[in-house]
Amino acid sequence: MKKKRRSIINKLYMPLFALALVLIWELIAISGIVPKFMLPSPVKVALALFNERAILASHLLWTLIEAGIGMGFALLGSFVLAVAMDRFDALYRAIYPLAVITQTVPTVAIAPLLVLWFGFGIAPKILLVFLACFFPLLVALLTGIKSADAGVLRLYRSMNASYLKVLFDVKLPFALESFFSGLRISTSYAVVGAVVAEWLGGSRGLGVYMTRVRKSFAFDKMFAVIIVISVLSLALMRLVSIIRRCAMPWKKYEKK
Repeated sequence: MKKKRRSIINKLYMPLFALALVLIWELIAISGIVPKFMLPSPVKVALALFNERAILASHLLWTLIEAGIGMGFALLGSFVLAVAMDRFDALYRAIYPLAVITQTVPTVAIAPLLVLWFGFGIAPKILLVFLACFFPLLVALLTGIKSADAGVLRLYRSMNASYLKVLFDVKLPFALESFFSGLRISTSYAVVGAVVAEWLGGSRGLGVYMTRVRKSFAFDKMFAVIIVISVLSLALMRLVSIIRRCAMPWKKYEKK
C-alpha cells in the first residue's frame, strides 16, 4: 500500500510543478510587469490554440510529413553506414571522427545554405531533418554494435558464423538499447529541424505559421504553436518508448 501511495505521489510531482509554472505565468501576465502583447496570459494562449485548431492541424500535418520522410532516410542511411563501418575498420577510422565533429554544427547555421542551394520547396526541409537525425542515430547505432559481448562474439566466430549471422544474432540485439536512446533524441531533432527550415521559407508547416504570427505580433498564437511543437515532440518520444518496450520486452523483467 505504501509503495502504491509513493508511486502516485511521484507521478504528481511533474503535473503540480507544471501547474505552478502556469500560475506564475498568469500572475506575471496580470501584473503588467511585461506588456500584454509580449506575454499573453495562459487563458489567451488556450483560446488561440482552440480557435486556430484547424489551421494548426493542417500545418502540423505538413511538418510531420517533412519530419517523417527525413527521419526515414536518416534511419536507413545510418543503419547502412553503421554496419559498413563496423564491417570495415578503415571506414570506421575515416568517418567516425567526422561524424562526432558534425554534432557541434548547429542546424540553424546549415538551414540558410540548404534553402539557398535547394530553394523553398520540401527538399531543404527533408534534408535538414536528415542531417539533424542522421549523425545521432549513426553514433548511437555504432556505439551499440561495438558494445556486443566479446565472449559471445568469440563463440560465434569459433563456429565459423558469417558476418550477417553475427550481426543479426548478436550485434544488433546488443545495439537496441543504444539505438533507442539515439532515436528518442532524433525524434525531437526531426521536429525542430523541420520547423527551423520552415522559418526560412515555404508555404506550409508550423515554422511558416510561427513566422507569420510573429510578424503580425500575434504572440498568443505564437505561444500556441510553441505548445503544439512541444507536445508533438513529447508524443513522438513517448511513441519511441512504447516501441522500445515492445522490441525489448526483457527489460521490464530486468528491473524487477
